[in-house]
Amino acid sequence: QVQLMESGGGLVQPGGSMRLSCTASRSDPSIFRMGWYRQAPGRQRELVATITEAEDPSPIYAESLKGRFTISRDNAKRTVYLQMNNLKPEDTAVYYCYSGPLTGPASWGQGTRVTVST
Repeated sequence: QVQLMESGGGLVQPGGSMRLSCTASRSDPSIFRMGWYRQAPGRQRELVATITEAEDPSPIYAESLKGRFTISRDNAKRTVYLQMNNLKPEDTAVYYCYSGPLTGPASWGQGTRVTVST
């Protein structure tokens, strides 16, 4: 099973920016899709953004995050990035990287905590 290693979480002030990274341990069909979900305290895990390995990567975002969050991918490095700008306290959550094949179950990283606070 492919392992996913996340990095980049921490504390940031409201209005600040942060970039998360997630690297897969090896190239594999199971990393065709990669992306991010998040889970805030007391809430269900929700999609943040996802992107594919295809020539047209077709990123998909949670509607509420469009314009502030940008997902990108470096296939050579097996890494997906999440650039988060103009962060708000409600963005505070544990952010989970995931990967999956074209169709099939996903694998998950351990999560990285993002706290937006003064």
